[in-house]
Amino acid sequence: MLSESSYLTAIYVYCGAAIMVVLCLAWWLGRRWPNGWVALLVLLAAALLLTPAYPQPGADTMAPATVVAAFQLATEGLDSARHAIKPLGYSCGLAVILALLLRVTLVRRRPAAVPPKPETRAAEED
Repeated sequence: MLSESSYLTAIYVYCGAAIMVVLCLAWWLGRRWPNGWVALLVLLAAALLLTPAYPQPGADTMAPATVVAAFQLATEGLDSARHAIKPLGYSCGLAVILALLLRVTLVRRRPAAVPPKPETRAAEED
């Protein structure tokens, strides 16, 4: 069993690595895809990597919900994994809603620059 300090160290290392993966994903996709899609994928990745869940119903410590759900699905089936899938569903839903809000407010497309009309160009040259 882990001691308290080794458990905290493991959680810090996992969270740091997950944040680095999310930042690298944002940097890599941000150069290639439109900003709305990047926000959606980065927030979904953060939700999947950083959502915690209890490994067992009586446990005192938490673990990443994706890992808990995968192990519970593989070993004991869907019914035992529901306690980890439920927070994953909520956090992914919140990520989608937040990405939509970001798309509507901050990550909007800029309107295309309208070229000046020929009459105004002729008037400016005189």
